[in-house]
Amino acid sequence: MAIHFWLRAEVKPLEKRTPITPENAKQLIAQGHTISVEKSADRCVSDKEYEDVGCKIVGTGTWESAPEGTIILGLKELPDSKSPLKHTHVYFGHCYKQQGGWDELLKRFISGNGTLLDLEFLVDDQGRRVAAFGRSAGFIGAALGVKNWCTQQLTGETLGAVDYYSDSDALVADVRGDLKKAFEKTQKAPKVMVMGALGRCGKGSVDFLEQAGVKDIVRWDLPETQGKQGPFREIIEADVFINCIYLSGPIAPFINAQILQEKRNLSVVVDVSCDTSNPFNPVPIYKENTSFTHPSIRVMPKTQTNPPVDVISIDHLPSLVPLESSKEFSVLITPHLAILGNSPVWTRAVSLFTEKCALAQQNAAPTRAQ
Repeated sequence: MAIHFWLRAEVKPLEKRTPITPENAKQLIAQGHTISVEKSADRCVSDKEYEDVGCKIVGTGTWESAPEGTIILGLKELPDSKSPLKHTHVYFGHCYKQQGGWDELLKRFISGNGTLLDLEFLVDDQGRRVAAFGRSAGFIGAALGVKNWCTQQLTGETLGAVDYYSDSDALVADVRGDLKKAFEKTQKAPKVMVMGALGRCGKGSVDFLEQAGVKDIVRWDLPETQGKQGPFREIIEADVFINCIYLSGPIAPFINAQILQEKRNLSVVVDVSCDTSNPFNPVPIYKENTSFTHPSIRVMPKTQTNPPVDVISIDHLPSLVPLESSKEFSVLITPHLAILGNSPVWTRAVSLFTEKCALAQQNAAPTRAQ
């Protein structure tokens, strides 16, 4: 069955990624599908590149008037609104784990008779995600964590604004330079701990650390935490802690404000998972996400006995290397888009949406993170 896809322009500040590249759009068009692409000056791929492969270029933000039956394709959140959503949307909704405003968003779909097919929850028969930015997120999160640690050693400050990189090699080279400068000044190298090191995201973090030349890497996953309960003192013995777990239910915090009062080495926390507004956030030492403009926030000052603690919590890390991460994701998602609605992957996504909508309707007191 031929599908009309509508690639919307992203409204999230500094988001440059795309879920589908022109090369893969061309494949879908060759299979008989139609693709409309909203104009975007921020996207890492130009409008002309899409037009050259047969996509129709349409106005920015016009998806609401798309014909009935059109699939609206994106990555991050929709514009703030309370208007009903009548189309089928494919994007990261960030609302199935009761994040701030989760029920309000789902009620928009309910009132408009629309559907959310959440990219985070497209899984195969074994429950593995069919497409994800996890590796890139972990890779870039580790890079920014180490950069922040180097900045602390060199200036005592938090990491300043970061700009986009052409590819991951350029990012690695940049951080290797930072590490060299920090070592020359302090004769210190960071000890970095990765939580969730066996997952896609955690492997990305470890990959970066190895490429950057970090020698002291502590890898933790289920075997190290099974039968135990946080907070874990091992975390504050590291200089940099990178949280890469997939939060699927209630767990005790890995660290908290109390353990950070103890004598420690820890000075940088990178929460790649970004479950900031989740009631079971395992890193409950901060309350707001950060951005490429302001990558980290200082949650604890330096004292006579302890270094400061800076937190990085950017919920679109792969956009720092936007073209490379977009290509990786697009290759993975395209085969599934070609059969949208006609595979167990999509059937499961619809069932989960229906289940979460029922929960939202039961929730009488909508909450939103402040």
